[in-house]
Amino acid sequence: MAYVQLATAACGPVEIEENDIVTFPHGVPGFEEIHRFVLIKPEPELPFSYLQAVDELDLAFVVTDPFGFFADYEFELSEADQSDLSAEREDQLVVLTILTVRDDLAEATANLFAPVVINWETKKGKQVVLHDSGYSTKHPLLPAVAQEGRG
Repeated sequence: MAYVQLATAACGPVEIEENDIVTFPHGVPGFEEIHRFVLIKPEPELPFSYLQAVDELDLAFVVTDPFGFFADYEFELSEADQSDLSAEREDQLVVLTILTVRDDLAEATANLFAPVVINWETKKGKQVVLHDSGYSTKHPLLPAVAQEGRG
């Protein structure tokens, strides 16, 4: 196995396996020129990871499995998205949502409008935009905590 050492801004120095690098052929919105990312989970007991750009070490997105926070979250991938990901089966795919975390986790929001979908078998990824879904880019991650804080 080939390893790559990265000096990331978010996690400090990390060693990754080259075969863990996921290619986003179209980049992600706002960063279309960046194509290679790796998922880094610095705290195994927490449900958060970093989607770290391999070639731009200052760029990392905090991500999580949206289904652990939003039980009724669902969407269907278009045939074009399935084709882009070389997806033949649902069990090949991992869905993540990008979080916006400021100073307090209780105020974190999740972008359910544009989930990140990764095919772990082909190592292809794509941020999928769910037009006409009713989802937004700023769903409170911890809605109960957000409600209590306003009371």
